[in-house]
Amino acid sequence: MTQLGATITPDGIRFAAWSSSARRLWVSIFDATGSREIDRLELLPEGEGVHALFVAGLAAGTRYGFRADGDYAPERGLWFDPDKLLADPYAIEIDRPYQYHWRLAAKRNEGTDTAPLMLKTVARALPPPLPAQPPVFQPGGLIYELNVRSFTRLHPNVPEAQRGTIVALAHPAVIEHLQKLGVSAVELMPITASIDERHLPPLGLHNAWGYNPVTFMALDPRLAPGGLTELRDTVAALRKAGIGTILDLVFNHTGESDRFGPTLSLRGLDSQAYYRHEPDGRLVNDTGTGNTIACDHPVVREMVLDTLRHFVRHAGVDGFRFDLATVLGRADGAFDPAAPLLQAIAGDPVLADRVLIAEPWDIGPDGYQLGNFTPPFLEWNDRYRDDVRRFWRGDAGMVGALATRLAGSSDVFAKAGQGTSRTVNFIAAHDGMTLADLVAYEEKHNEANGEQNRDGHSDNLSWNNGVEGETLDAAIAEARFGDQRALLATLFASRGTIMLTAGDEFGRTQKGNNNAYAQDNATTWLDWAGRDRSLERYASSLSALRRAFPALSDTRFLIGMPAGGRDIPDVDWLTESGATLGETDWNDARRHRLTMVLGGAGDDRLAVIVNGDRRQCVFTLPERAGFRWHPAIEAADGGVDLSRPVPGRTVVFMIERKAGGRARIRKEK
Repeated sequence: MTQLGATITPDGIRFAAWSSSARRLWVSIFDATGSREIDRLELLPEGEGVHALFVAGLAAGTRYGFRADGDYAPERGLWFDPDKLLADPYAIEIDRPYQYHWRLAAKRNEGTDTAPLMLKTVARALPPPLPAQPPVFQPGGLIYELNVRSFTRLHPNVPEAQRGTIVALAHPAVIEHLQKLGVSAVELMPITASIDERHLPPLGLHNAWGYNPVTFMALDPRLAPGGLTELRDTVAALRKAGIGTILDLVFNHTGESDRFGPTLSLRGLDSQAYYRHEPDGRLVNDTGTGNTIACDHPVVREMVLDTLRHFVRHAGVDGFRFDLATVLGRADGAFDPAAPLLQAIAGDPVLADRVLIAEPWDIGPDGYQLGNFTPPFLEWNDRYRDDVRRFWRGDAGMVGALATRLAGSSDVFAKAGQGTSRTVNFIAAHDGMTLADLVAYEEKHNEANGEQNRDGHSDNLSWNNGVEGETLDAAIAEARFGDQRALLATLFASRGTIMLTAGDEFGRTQKGNNNAYAQDNATTWLDWAGRDRSLERYASSLSALRRAFPALSDTRFLIGMPAGGRDIPDVDWLTESGATLGETDWNDARRHRLTMVLGGAGDDRLAVIVNGDRRQCVFTLPERAGFRWHPAIEAADGGVDLSRPVPGRTVVFMIERKAGGRARIRKEK
């Protein structure tokens, strides 16, 4: 297909848009402020749905939008209305953020021209493609999920003008924090332009997460006032520091919402093609947002591929996380791991070596597809999240499930002879409770979202240690601190890729709000001044240990036998007495203790001692002649040794090395 969007040449600009059912299309040209339409020119059909026109004399910086006319029959998926100014689906720059107004959703002939309400697409030449470089991130590393705005909005070392923007991520103080934590890649929550859901403005709220896009390439000017160059330079600065960049992209729905939503771009150009519809004409809602992108349509498929290539070629990103990725694998409505779009992404020359992460579910029929994507896709593992939470909540019969999750979730990912895990292990993410709130709130507290606490999941597998929410009780505060340490230790001790959400390393709280998508305020802004530095030091020590002992991040499944020509097994599962866990032990519903002993690359072994019981316990490790067990983390960093009983609800790391060898992984400076 011909190149779509605005193509700048020395003599002018070629505008091109696609629609299979519009009878007429126009490009509207605006003045330099975007406030006055100075020309409206009809695009000419070129075949295969492409309408295009070359306009001489125009240059980079031109502000424009499209208009389309045809049948207006929403019940049949037809929304043509030339009074609706439409954003170019291939826009790479826009002149202002989207802002919801009811007139954007007015029926044909019931509203007025929406140009005064709509942003304008800015024609912009792309920078030269970057030289191809392999991703910094490799499976088994630490992904650090962050919201660009909330991450640095209160950062005291970042200049005020840069706070809450992409360029702030390149600030030396930010990079220092990421390096200290051992971050392999940052995963940026959506940075492309999005629009508020229509119920938010009357509540004085707006969508702070960005999971409500309109088009897919244009960056949000509030997050990237410097446009694509700002992203490109920041990615380069992070790469220079040894940190990759993963973009969280939304290809499952748009902010045009349900039939009562606004007409902003795709709906006005060709809703029947860009969105999935039921046989009776209703919009399919496999996303819970009112519409579902038709990822099995060839034009949509190419638009998704063009978007991914755009961010690789011109920004240099390591890869992508796909929100509600089951939608991308639906063909004729049913999920297929070999769906054309998924195969095209994995086989594309520009994309084949990129990091690809699926959120393996949507709310449609058979939408839960954990473990059913194919390599090279990694997958968010909510089974890991839930089982780890249940174990540390104290649920009965969870020791076997915990071992499976620590070992890479072979029950989920060891399919069709696959020998490595594609898991992305996480305990908390942007949606749901924060790590600190998991141990301080049994119930969600979403009243500030304006939906009478009806939104968000009600079953969070959380606990409060005796009091709901904030307390001055020192004993409860200490218990919560210990639980956060245990959860972090479990995450960093788990085989495969791990993900930590920004701020969970130092105790961020949202006061029990488990759906803070509309809280662009102190609820979600990271409190750098008030962070728990002791917890932060412990998280950094855990990460240092993980990097120093590669068996922790290894993605190969454990087999319990010697491998690679070594004499010691890759794993031993032991009781607190040092004996091998037997069938009776595994099936003991009252058991909350185990030891995982991992074999290293040489003769070293690492013991991960988990005491999930509330009672302290003496743990014994098997001895080898000529070797000694040592604490793997310094006491100053939160390490514990076995010279005394292991406290309840604690994880201890011990490393076995030849007598006289270096013992500890990291020393506090």
